Amino acid sequence: MKAAEVNKKWSILQGEIASLFDMEKPDIKVCLFLIGVQELGKGAQKFSKREKEELMHIATCRLFSAMGFYNLKGLDEEGWPHWELVKPIPNYTLLEQELIMKSLIINYFEELNVI
Repeated sequence: MKAAEVNKKWSILQGEIASLFDMEKPDIKVCLFLIGVQELGKGAQKFSKREKEELMHIATCRLFSAMGFYNLKGLDEEGWPHWELVKPIPNYTLLEQELIMKSLIINYFEELNVI
């Protein structure tokens, strides 16, 4: 997707999520948290700060797995997914990182038919 298309779809996705959760338009971190909760598969619950960070890591790994950077190793005894890096992620510029992350988040939510 080109940058203009990504930004247009990103704005639509933000509106959909804000409407679904009755909240302000979410940023990338909020979207990563939501994806992490979805991937954990245990529903809404209270998470510690460390668990929230782990959920965002799970989301990042899940998203970058679509580009072949991570593979799911499996679940631990508590049901948390663990990923392994299979190839190094290139050193993208900050702008490239943001665009790639938005694009991957959009694709994730499109697969779930949120947008």
